[in-house]
Amino acid sequence: MVSALADKSDIRKKIVAYPFVKWAGGKRLLINEYRKYFPLKGSYITYFEPFLGGGAVFFDLQPEKAILMDINEELINAYKVIQSNLEGLILELKRHKENHCEKYYYQVRNWDRLPDYKDRTPEEKAGRFIYLNRTCFNGLYRVNRNGHNNVPIGRYKNPKILDRENLINVHELLDGDKDIRIINTDYKEVLKYAEKGDFVYFDPPYYPLDDTSFTSYTKNDFGPEDHEKLAEVFMELHKRGCKVALSNSSAEEVYKLYDYDGIDIIPLYARRSINSNSNGRGSIKELLIINYGSELKNK
Repeated sequence: MVSALADKSDIRKKIVAYPFVKWAGGKRLLINEYRKYFPLKGSYITYFEPFLGGGAVFFDLQPEKAILMDINEELINAYKVIQSNLEGLILELKRHKENHCEKYYYQVRNWDRLPDYKDRTPEEKAGRFIYLNRTCFNGLYRVNRNGHNNVPIGRYKNPKILDRENLINVHELLDGDKDIRIINTDYKEVLKYAEKGDFVYFDPPYYPLDDTSFTSYTKNDFGPEDHEKLAEVFMELHKRGCKVALSNSSAEEVYKLYDYDGIDIIPLYARRSINSNSNGRGSIKELLIINYGSELKNK
């Protein structure tokens, strides 16, 4: 497999923005490797990211037109608030920063157990979401079967609760001169929007390698049957003429799911920073699966 680096026509001044939340499986630490295998700007019309998460790939690509999707309602609300009312969000984060302590953390975490949580403003919910992410154990997002956040507080001396400069840059990317839509929906809804000539990047919860693998960012797990359905969506987009890329673990089942002519499976090595055991934060093999490998070979 021959990779293709962006040519000079694709290089322009970028806004320096990065994920505003920590996210299990996030691509920030691996983005330099992934960049080699993404199509160049100008070679696709609309960029789609149906498992948005921390958004590291979006922040790196900075497409002119994008539809960003995720099933996590609180995550999508945070993106929308940054896009539409950053000032209100900053005020919320300032309040959390000033009051942060262990007692306060658990008070805020328990908001979603109270009957009036549904009446909280989008800015209050977004502020809580980012505050908990920045101060909880390992930056995890985890909820119980009732949808209540249940991650304990992390042991940080000085957590960066308000990263004002980055939030301003993220806002500029989401609300500047680009055409960016943000939708709270299941990944399968991409089939309603994506057309020939678009680029779709999937970064789902990975196929489990063992019983300790993290497979859920909401109260619903993402298991083997879900991966089979995802592979079907991938192939439908392939048939439409979309450029499609997908990240996943190196589980043998993943190789089988994408064993088709015209599909390339590229092994990459990632360093994971979110792991309950610090000894498990080394380099691991993962896969990038693409359907436009011949285009890269011809570069």
